[in-house]
Amino acid sequence: MAKIIGLGSALVDLLIKLEDDSLLEELNLPRGSMTLIDNETKEMITRKTTHLEKEMVSGGSAANTIHGLAQLGVETAFLGKIGTDDTGAFFQADLEKNKITPLLIQSSTASGVASALVSKDGERTFGTYLGASVELSAGELTEEHFHGYDILHIEGYLIFNHELLESALQKAKKAGLRISLDLASYNVVEENIDFLKDMVSNYVDILFANEEEARAYTGKDDPAEALDIISENTELAIVKTGKSGSMVKYNETVYKIPPVTASAIDTTGAGDVYASGFLFGMINNMSLMDAGYIGSLMAAKVIETYGAKIPEDSLAFIKQEIKTLQSV
Repeated sequence: MAKIIGLGSALVDLLIKLEDDSLLEELNLPRGSMTLIDNETKEMITRKTTHLEKEMVSGGSAANTIHGLAQLGVETAFLGKIGTDDTGAFFQADLEKNKITPLLIQSSTASGVASALVSKDGERTFGTYLGASVELSAGELTEEHFHGYDILHIEGYLIFNHELLESALQKAKKAGLRISLDLASYNVVEENIDFLKDMVSNYVDILFANEEEARAYTGKDDPAEALDIISENTELAIVKTGKSGSMVKYNETVYKIPPVTASAIDTTGAGDVYASGFLFGMINNMSLMDAGYIGSLMAAKVIETYGAKIPEDSLAFIKQEIKTLQSV
């Protein structure tokens, strides 16, 4: 089976279950948004939520995808930057516990923490302190990091660092890897559109986007039209359309993947683990419809729990579904 390495922000997600949304207003965090915060605001969130139920899990978009792949039995690694603190030690230990090879570079800056404030209806609002996670530089990457792997999965949040992203893509391609890119927030796409399109046309083989990201990338409101444009410069284009499912385009053929019904508790990581399921299906030579179904199933199961990890009982069900599909 193909081996997959992830590159992205090494963040620890601090999941905080809110009693109501008044705290969001107090902290000036728009509901449903991802806002970058400084260390002072991070500490303020800690102080103001001491009485609330919390859970700490390793996070970051690419790391979530890699965790999902590892849960399905894929050999994986994660490349990122952490601080020499308890948060960084937790992040590394979580990778190791899940049989993910940690390729972590250390910094004297505090490790990154994404405070995920979860509303009663499952909506999550992020106050993200990037810390050491954004200090990873092009000069710290070597071609050797990518040797022995078949696919590099990279998160769109790295698009902000043009030099790092381009260096990673060049080194991975030189080492013979296929490139999978999951676009980040639509505003990241909008602010880096020319550079992003250049990187996609030159290096990217597989591109994941949700409706908003697809619209920001192509200027098209219709996800089907956006899919067509994205597919012009990639081997595989995937547009996730939420409750409508997803669409995949390969070799001029469009595959419409139906959604899997779920009772949403927390939408954290849904798109990330969709990529896990899809990539798993792809590297195991499943049909694109089946790969999309596994992606949808992973996303459906992760939103029925808090955090971006699939619970063990759900994982057992997903593995049984995979076995059934592979035996047909």
